[in-house]
Amino acid sequence: MSTSAKKVPRAATTHGTSTRFDLPGGAVGFVESSTVVPLVSIALSLRSGALADPDGKDGLSRLTARMMRRGCKGMTSEQIESAVDRLGGEFGFDVGPSTISLHAQVIRRNLQPFCELLGKVLGTPTFDQTELDRLKRETVAELLDARDNDRSLAGLAFRRALFAGHPYSRTAAGRPASVETLTRDDVVATYAKRFVQSDVVLGFAGAITEDEAKALGAMLVRSMPEGPHVENELPEPARPSGRRLFFVDKPERTQTQILIGTLGTHARDPDHWPLVAATAVFGGTFTSRMMREIRSKRGWSYGTSARLSIERKRHAFTMGAFPAAADCAPCIELELKLLEDFARDGITPRELAFIKNYMIRSHAFEIDTAPKRLGQALEAELLDLPADYHTGYLDHVRAVTLESANASVSARLTPNDLVVIVLGTASEILDKVTKAIPGLVEHQVIPFDHD
Repeated sequence: MSTSAKKVPRAATTHGTSTRFDLPGGAVGFVESSTVVPLVSIALSLRSGALADPDGKDGLSRLTARMMRRGCKGMTSEQIESAVDRLGGEFGFDVGPSTISLHAQVIRRNLQPFCELLGKVLGTPTFDQTELDRLKRETVAELLDARDNDRSLAGLAFRRALFAGHPYSRTAAGRPASVETLTRDDVVATYAKRFVQSDVVLGFAGAITEDEAKALGAMLVRSMPEGPHVENELPEPARPSGRRLFFVDKPERTQTQILIGTLGTHARDPDHWPLVAATAVFGGTFTSRMMREIRSKRGWSYGTSARLSIERKRHAFTMGAFPAAADCAPCIELELKLLEDFARDGITPRELAFIKNYMIRSHAFEIDTAPKRLGQALEAELLDLPADYHTGYLDHVRAVTLESANASVSARLTPNDLVVIVLGTASEILDKVTKAIPGLVEHQVIPFDHD
């Protein structure tokens, strides 16, 4: 569903305890007031992220966002950093598949000048060529260094395999080859098209009133260019067909990374919450089936879990572990057996009662601060979630029945259609791993340093 439908003006409303209001140019604001500490958190997000990067220019959104604090009208990057420190604040940019976000925090007494500084950064970036060249070198170096992070490499391989041919396969950080080709013209054009008032979702949390949020929010939004909403409608991802292994080959690995998954649900699917609860039984707590069988009984992996991802379109169901190389093949075999049993038999009444009680009791920790509550309101707005996705959490959980939970598992998790990612040393364990996956229709070996 296009997020442009959210641009219809409306009066200030409450989103749980967060108040929603309109801002200039089609922007939307939220405020979550709290006097617990004399701090104000600020989150300014755009409704498009890395998925909107042009083909062949992966990493452009992130590079553009990072350049924002490398200089603005009348201020160098060093002067910006000094001003932030002097005001007792901090800020940085984060780029995800569907959003570009500025996250900031400042002490209450310096809120006004800090917002004025943010307005200059957002509204008058200079995109200095020397700074850009330096940042590109730093970014490429970071991407190369990231190859030392086995878990990140496995996650990247999983996205590329599960979402092959879909924009979700892309990475916000980009690839060394793509980053090296990006130019100042690319950055300037991205800023002009994407950093526009109509796509802004802005939130304040902490020691700030609604009137102050509206005034400061209007100032920040007006500092940015006007422009049309960025259309970035995505196709639905396709479910994988057959069991397919993608082995990320890295030398001298004594520990491996395993990710197994398929498509999960979208937040608007009728069986979303039943699958959320069932997934938590399977691998979402310290006493889950996966933890009990893989860690507690066999000691194969210190951590193991299953989770559902939430995005604008249907996203991933993922189960993972990181056993020693010698235990990798039997661990995969066990994970597949656990998933088969899960899909065939579902969960028990006792398991459902336990997990619903756990989810309801632990929910207080998800909303115990103003920034957390604000974050939920912003997520619902930016990802086009149902209006009561977070605010109705307790009701959603209570409504899950044994029949709905088991039906969701049976319908969504087909054990014969999976992507299996293993990061390890192929010469040592590849043969054992392939034999541990019955019905394997394909396997590929991917060098860990493959761009």
